Amino acid sequence: MTHTTARAGIGLRQPHYREFHAAQPDVGFVEVHSENFFNPHDAAAAVLQQVRADHAVSLHGVGLALGSACGLDPQHLEQLAALVERIDPVRVSDHACFARAPWSARGIVHASDLLPIAFTRGQLDLFCAHVQQVQERLRRPILVENLSSYLDFAEADFTEPEFFAALLRRTGCGMLLDVNNLMVNAKNACQPMPLQSVCDWLDALAALLPAGAVGEIHLAGHSEQNGLVIDDHADLVSLPVWMAYVHALQRFGATPTLIEWDDRLPPLAVLLDEAEQAQILLDERLRDTPAQHRAGAGQVLCPLEQAA
Repeated sequence: MTHTTARAGIGLRQPHYREFHAAQPDVGFVEVHSENFFNPHDAAAAVLQQVRADHAVSLHGVGLALGSACGLDPQHLEQLAALVERIDPVRVSDHACFARAPWSARGIVHASDLLPIAFTRGQLDLFCAHVQQVQERLRRPILVENLSSYLDFAEADFTEPEFFAALLRRTGCGMLLDVNNLMVNAKNACQPMPLQSVCDWLDALAALLPAGAVGEIHLAGHSEQNGLVIDDHADLVSLPVWMAYVHALQRFGATPTLIEWDDRLPPLAVLLDEAEQAQILLDERLRDTPAQHRAGAGQVLCPLEQAA
């Protein structure tokens, strides 16, 4: 998963379909939620086929529920496999979460949410088995995204970076690194210096992963609601997240980057402007001087917390 070129892309949502097709903007890729395109005969599928003719497409799922103890939904996996066959995406990803569980006489139900997992040995074994099952069916490696979580489990055998490193090592999958999720978690944990906390998390992960293991980066906005920081993807990328992104690029190199926006969608031009800012930072990383490379090979200083 090394990156000879790295481009920034946007999440393509239904209100922007017509304008996107008319404008044909120069973006590195578009990302869509896989489940919205499972039906091969509806209008959305036709739109995606049209987009795929001109742009690289990344499929980002929210429904595999890879950490569910009751197993994967075979119908969901088959629908995903058929979509991958039709679209031939540049990347396929989902989240480090569970969502499926048995509920009394109702049988297995899906929570329609990204529920956090415990970083235990048992959960790692389960997760690895499910990731391998998906990769064997799709005949390609997938990316797994770190989660924004509003609770922690008391039981833990690994830190989150250690869990991902073990998962990648055992399955050959890659990681989708969501920098905004890290910032949300740091703020909700009441870290006194959330940006420094995120940089420390990135440093810990970088020390454990081989080069090229991070296949995509996500950037998004978040909000504060009633004392809790919510990963709502409904605003501009914040300055602390941009700063953490720069640190991630120092640690993992220039990596395809997505601007994610799912609620209170702005005009398409706003998403394109955010993607342009990400592209500027990617290009700067690609043009890095030898001196900067030497600095990156040693300790990389986190941007000043005061600037956040």
